[in-house]
Amino acid sequence: MITATHYPDSNTTPRTYRRIAVIAAMDKEAALLRSLLGDDAAECHDGRIPMTVGRIGDTEVAIAKSGIGKVNAALATRDIIDTFHPDAVVSTGVAGGTGAAAGILDVVVADRLAYHDVWCGPGTEPCVPDGFGPYFNAGPDILALPALAPRHGVMHGLVCSGDSFISTADEVAEIRRKQPDVMAVEMESTAIAHACAIAGVPMVAVRVVSDTPGAHHDNAAQYENFWDDAPKKTFAVVSALLEQMAAK
Repeated sequence: MITATHYPDSNTTPRTYRRIAVIAAMDKEAALLRSLLGDDAAECHDGRIPMTVGRIGDTEVAIAKSGIGKVNAALATRDIIDTFHPDAVVSTGVAGGTGAAAGILDVVVADRLAYHDVWCGPGTEPCVPDGFGPYFNAGPDILALPALAPRHGVMHGLVCSGDSFISTADEVAEIRRKQPDVMAVEMESTAIAHACAIAGVPMVAVRVVSDTPGAHHDNAAQYENFWDDAPKKTFAVVSALLEQMAAK
């Protein structure tokens, strides 16, 4: 597992990226992110997935909405890779906490990603996609950047994806039975990592915890009310990350 002990020392020249794609699942997430690109950003419709493209330093940054779920995420990622040709992909948005350290408004940086709802049949391991290992790892050069350093409110851990909105304690318990280390659950990032792994593009997932399924009497209300405070947490991390990744 990639941890903070792998951060480069001060004598290491950090890698820069000429093109970065940032993928969010929903309009409300993507709309908030577009403000990072400034007034010169423009809409791009080269592929199936519309993108807003602008610059941070000399780096082109594309913001795109994938749609909810693993299939939407994988198809969008492949389309963005084929049309925008990014040097790296950032998956961002929200996730549900699992009771493993991360609380509401904490930012979880996925050092590993896995599915929680995959099984390929007898003789195979649960949660392991055909032809791959049990985990997809974040790009180590990206994970090592100071913006993602573990600190109060920002932590590294396993993020698991599946095609259901998790809302009950029983659902969380079943996921933890299969993935004991899971820190957060959502519906896209592992599929994005899967598509990136096939294409050879490094990625990282940065998710802010919106709700704690099963730990509150009204999980849906937690999720809806969360949007008022989201920018204060996740966008500070994502904007700093993009600045540090960008070529100057």
